[in-house]
Amino acid sequence: MIYLDNAATSFHKPAEVPQAMLRAMGRCANPGRGGYPAAMEAAETVFTCREMAGKFFHCSPEQVVFTSNCTHGLNMAIFTLVKPGGKVLISGFEHNAVTRPLHALNAQLLVAGRRLFDWEDTLTQFEEGLKKGAEVAVFTHVSNVFGYILPVEQMAALCRQYRVPFVVDAAQSAGTQDIDFAALGADFMAMPGHKGLLGPQGTGILLCGRMPKPLLYGGTGSQSMLQQMPDFLPDGGEAGTVNVPGIAGLWAGMRYVNRVGLPQIRQREQRQLSRCVVGLKKLGYRVFDGPHQAAVVSFVPSVDCQDLADRFSGQGIAVRAGLHCAPLAHESAGTLETGTVRVSFGHDCSDRQTAFFLQKAEVLR
Repeated sequence: MIYLDNAATSFHKPAEVPQAMLRAMGRCANPGRGGYPAAMEAAETVFTCREMAGKFFHCSPEQVVFTSNCTHGLNMAIFTLVKPGGKVLISGFEHNAVTRPLHALNAQLLVAGRRLFDWEDTLTQFEEGLKKGAEVAVFTHVSNVFGYILPVEQMAALCRQYRVPFVVDAAQSAGTQDIDFAALGADFMAMPGHKGLLGPQGTGILLCGRMPKPLLYGGTGSQSMLQQMPDFLPDGGEAGTVNVPGIAGLWAGMRYVNRVGLPQIRQREQRQLSRCVVGLKKLGYRVFDGPHQAAVVSFVPSVDCQDLADRFSGQGIAVRAGLHCAPLAHESAGTLETGTVRVSFGHDCSDRQTAFFLQKAEVLR
């Protein structure tokens, strides 16, 4: 299979990821719940991953809270910062993992920046939203539909200038873009383990610049006499048993990214993005591309998007079609009625894969 749906999840994983998970299942018990060897190895496994994530994203290990996915982390962050009915500033390219929790809180949404790949528009509209009295800002780093890399450093600086707390959704950037949590000064940053970090599904990280309000309450292995959640990190955000095999796999995935190198992975992905964009345009497809673009590209064919994706599947090529859980982004780009076909490259992409995809794109159009 030619796999071109890495914006949904990375696949295939490096071999060391399942190996680390199997090792953890055979050797690790419950971390923080005992002093015997299997419990201690579990605790060491979890802390090793926490420590690596801290180095990866420039924060302390204690600021790394493990979650079940990016959506879990975003919910924790949003429900910590946003009051019911509060005024929240978002970009025009947010995923439902951001907009649905905000709608559940009946938040007043200020949408800033609707032009793809246009930093000036994004920043101008974003500052206007801050001036209008936004109480919290929540914005994505990279659009999951179009690959648009938003100017998060400048957006973060504006939030700090106007003293507005903010959350960054790093679902599509963790493991592919440079992230310095300390420099951003974000209150929270959420990310999945299973995409650019190459870990297994069911893993995620919430980087915490402040104490989060827990979504779950229960045992943490610490301060057991208290009937409140611990008021320190990471325990206050991690009720119940953490996913030790998943965290072991996440550690192995991050170690792989660190070993190969972020610049090398990004260069490989950008090469295939460029070849794909040029090829699709030559074939007459409507392609969404521009500056500040990660290795994700959407295009609109002359036929139904889902039909074309199904035809690709029949030829052994995995792409995604539809709205990609981000109707706001499609509304901004004018593709809400049609959706798009999305191609997203990963750490193991190659010239051969892209050439085969373009060959079939010519035949199937």
